Amino acid sequence: MAGTDIAVYGGLFLAAFLAATLLPMQSEAALVALLLGGWPPVALVAVASVGNVLGSMLNWWLGRELLRFQDRRWFPVPPAALARAQRSYRQWGRWSLLLSWLPLIGDPLTLAAGVMREPLRVFVPLVVLAKSGRYLVLAAATLHYA
Repeated sequence: MAGTDIAVYGGLFLAAFLAATLLPMQSEAALVALLLGGWPPVALVAVASVGNVLGSMLNWWLGRELLRFQDRRWFPVPPAALARAQRSYRQWGRWSLLLSWLPLIGDPLTLAAGVMREPLRVFVPLVVLAKSGRYLVLAAATLHYA
């Protein structure tokens, strides 16, 4: 793999990974730009999907560890907001992870899944389906209308 390939795929992976965390980032523009630049769609979708799923797994892990600190004064989530998130996740359950691709609500959903102790063996397939599906649809639309 040439240096340019590593930089392109590494950059896309990093953008997708960070976009899946609670940081305010997005990776769709990078994917579209690379698709329009003639890079192989299957490889791009695979790299973006893996990066995005791994970022979601980081959220899941953070959620699992988060409650350990809820009695601290600096804890970032007010008790009422935490209770609301837990009620919402209990109401909609694991299937809500199919919405993890959505802006604004998707990343907190993956964090909530960790807080609610969703098993990783359930979490990963649902998030893979959601995140990969979003990139597949975006790639197909980009290539169709390009």
